[in-house]
Amino acid sequence: MKGRHIALAVLITAIWGVNFSVIKIGLTSVDPFILAGIRFTLCAFPAVLFIRRPDVPWRHLAGYGLVFGVGLWGVVNLGVRVGLSAGIASLVLQASAFFTVFLGAFVFREKLTGLQFAGAAVALTGLACTAFITDGSVTLAGIGLVLCGAAAWSVANVIMKKAAPKDVLGFLVWSCLFSPVPLFALDLLANGTDGYTRLAEQADLTAVASVLFQVYPNTLFAYWMWNWLLREYPVSTVAPLSLLVPVFGIVGSTVLFDEELPAAKALSLLLIVLGLLVGLFGGRIAAAVAARRRAEVRA
Repeated sequence: MKGRHIALAVLITAIWGVNFSVIKIGLTSVDPFILAGIRFTLCAFPAVLFIRRPDVPWRHLAGYGLVFGVGLWGVVNLGVRVGLSAGIASLVLQASAFFTVFLGAFVFREKLTGLQFAGAAVALTGLACTAFITDGSVTLAGIGLVLCGAAAWSVANVIMKKAAPKDVLGFLVWSCLFSPVPLFALDLLANGTDGYTRLAEQADLTAVASVLFQVYPNTLFAYWMWNWLLREYPVSTVAPLSLLVPVFGIVGSTVLFDEELPAAKALSLLLIVLGLLVGLFGGRIAAAVAARRRAEVRA
């Protein structure tokens, strides 16, 4: 990768990591589903008026919008609200990588390797370590909700793969049309009108800044540029950089909320990242090492 494109990829992962803290800030005054609903409303409008609808079936647009907007970010927002720290949320959400691998094996009949199972086992051990974190940054409900969000992200990835849109930005913008109404309706069902009446009273400049960050740098810019990088370079070159997301997530949470990093949390971070490395890239690393040894023997 060119140097400026590496810098772009690192910037994107920094935006995604810090976004978890930005979400937590927004949740201090806005309900989880309302916050997500406003986010995806602004992702769709006014851009949908200027960007042509991509040439994909409506079911793919609707499916992606519902799963990505409601199943992923609506649920992750709720997980952060019920007691999960921004740093831990960014870490647990990386389980989506394994969910995507296993779902892809089922849907596209892709073969799984022993290293992928081993990596999943290591990452699950890291998740289990979160049970020993006692600094108040972890709740069982929060972990469960973010894991549900990770599963939803894997489904969204499969929908994206099936749709195979040529215009990724257009696909993202048009799919966002299907997210706001279900999100607003879920909050109405869960909380009645309280969230909406409080919104006018409690939403301040901090909440507005939180929403604008989630819409423009985090969703429209970062997802657009990331998919552009995936188009320009091999997935095996770009994808490993996503492992920086929980690093920036924990750094952001430490800076903004003084989140501590006790031994259990550090071990959880290490094991989850190690599990991702083994499961996603262990085969390539082993093949490269074997090729190098064969070259040394021939020499």
